[in-house]
Amino acid sequence: MMKHTLDFTEFKNNVSKICRSFGNWRPDYVVGITRGGLLPAVMISHWLDVPMYALGVSLRDNDSDIGPESNLWMAEDAFGYSHHDPMIAGDGRKKILIVDDINDQGSTINWIINDWQSSCFPDDPRWQEIWNNNVKFAVVVDNLSSRAEVKMDFCGIEVNKAENDVWIEFPYEEWWAK
Repeated sequence: MMKHTLDFTEFKNNVSKICRSFGNWRPDYVVGITRGGLLPAVMISHWLDVPMYALGVSLRDNDSDIGPESNLWMAEDAFGYSHHDPMIAGDGRKKILIVDDINDQGSTINWIINDWQSSCFPDDPRWQEIWNNNVKFAVVVDNLSSRAEVKMDFCGIEVNKAENDVWIEFPYEEWWAK
């Protein structure tokens, strides 16, 4: 397995690339996935001047006694449930940008999709209209061979680990040893 180390300049440039690719789409808020998604999420939230919230879905690093964090209010925002008022035009859905450092195998993204859908009108077919529309995904590194149920809307770097098995090291990992 090859190793590619992103230095902070390359990391920053890729987050900037993501920010410049939004076009006219602007989220109401950014969700940073712990741990690796927090730094790019806060950078993007500052760039866009929108709030940022953390969501603990550290499937690889998390203590099995704690488990991933489920936030029903985010699912309700995505679906438009908590903001639905028939007197207000539109569907009430919030625009949400979910940010992580890497879409490696797709497990984190799939967990969020399944958690949000199962906690808020799980059988409603309108969920299929939400992903990649009002809820979008941004990653610094996107593994094109991941098993994510949706595509990444924004990314800095694309890799294909099925063709070239590479380990990505981010500048905040073991920074004290460098």
